[in-house]
Amino acid sequence: MTTQVRVAAENRRLLVRLAVAAVVMFGFGFLLVPFYQKICEVTGINNLVQPDTVANTQVDLARSITIQFDANTHDLPWQFRPLQTQISVHPGELATVAYEVTNTRGEPVTGQAVPSYGPQLAGQYFRKLECFCFAKQTLAAGETRTMPVVFVVDPGLPADVRVITLSYTFFEVAARRIAGDDAGSNS
Repeated sequence: MTTQVRVAAENRRLLVRLAVAAVVMFGFGFLLVPFYQKICEVTGINNLVQPDTVANTQVDLARSITIQFDANTHDLPWQFRPLQTQISVHPGELATVAYEVTNTRGEPVTGQAVPSYGPQLAGQYFRKLECFCFAKQTLAAGETRTMPVVFVVDPGLPADVRVITLSYTFFEVAARRIAGDDAGSNS
């Protein structure tokens, strides 16, 4: 009988240890995103929500870069498009383009845009001074908004890069889908 009691006690201790390990792993996974964001904020790595700084204001008139624009949504009831599909700029030249977005859902929806670059190397030289991607965007039911992007291509961009594709993907921020919630909107 004592062997069975001992085995049962060991099994309970093992169960408690496994339960604690599961709770710790869940908590770690839950806290990983804010922890990652804080590390990026402190180190300046992968900073998607603040304007870039421009150190060199010299315009390189000797070469031109074609910038192509793309717009996508991921499971979001919005129509999203660039108003220009491409422009030509000189490195160091300030440029402004606009995107248009329309909420097709019958209620307010909040989304966050995430940029990506092709080639990926170009992201290091693409300096956004103003961008709708810096903040969450809340659109009322049926609302259409024109949103600018002001940018400079750093003159340090390697000479073999002649075309850059700037692509934005809007993702729904589900926690902000509350009727009448205008926090984060950028009119």
